[in-house]
Amino acid sequence: MSEAPAAPPGASADPAHGARDRADDHGIGLLLRPPEPRSGRRLLPARIAAMCAVELQKLRHDRTELYTRAVQPALWLLVFGQTFTRIRAVPTGGIPYIDYLAPGIIAQSAMFIAIFYGIHIIWERDAGVLDKLLVTPTPRSALITGKAFAAGAKSVIQAVVVVVIAAVLGVALTWNPLKLLGVAAIVVLGSAFFSCLSMTIAGIVLSRDRLMGFGQAITMPLFFASNALYPVSVMPGWLQAVSRVNPLSYEVEALRGLLLGTPARLPLDSGVLVVAAALGIAAASSLLGRLAR
Repeated sequence: MSEAPAAPPGASADPAHGARDRADDHGIGLLLRPPEPRSGRRLLPARIAAMCAVELQKLRHDRTELYTRAVQPALWLLVFGQTFTRIRAVPTGGIPYIDYLAPGIIAQSAMFIAIFYGIHIIWERDAGVLDKLLVTPTPRSALITGKAFAAGAKSVIQAVVVVVIAAVLGVALTWNPLKLLGVAAIVVLGSAFFSCLSMTIAGIVLSRDRLMGFGQAITMPLFFASNALYPVSVMPGWLQAVSRVNPLSYEVEALRGLLLGTPARLPLDSGVLVVAAALGIAAASSLLGRLAR
């Protein structure tokens, strides 16, 4: 006589046991099914943050650039600033010249870091790194934006060094945390534009030597055609026109307003820097493919 078929196992009456079963099924499902990739609004910020982090990792291996970059702004403040403070030849609206100069040196040192950033991307092209980055799903705009904001982060570190030197020299800067955060944001935006300008030039000249020549040719004109050293009102008419289209002038004006409390047009200054950075990212992204050819 054949045995009666076994009854199917009944469901557990224990709610906790059932919850554990569902959790186990869910865990097995995660093992068998790969996680869904980020998409839409989450994709671009994640790729930008990843590229920025990769760039900043380089500082862990070699901090020499930060130390050597601090020498030039220190000399500007120690020699140029203190000398012209005694001469009193530049109208500064009643504030000591070294105080007037300090925000301009912050902007200058940030620009000098960013303006040669195209050399990094040419080096990556020569080492074969750029080709590998371009075949990933990372959008070119995310790659450029990540590098631009990494340049901004390096410039913020440089700005901290200049602020410390200025404080030691007795410059009356603000220590308001919100204003200092605004200073960091302005420095990042300015550096993003100048690094994108450098990467745009790199996409045109395709050579480190040519890029070095172009960088040296435009840095000092950009610096002297701004309000970093003297007010726009003392410039000749043609130089005032150049200063009005120079993003460095808007960066310096915003930094002076935040650090010294001088008259500034912060919405206009920050708006110009945002537009300039966006245009720089678009231009550099469009030319990135030429470097990989």
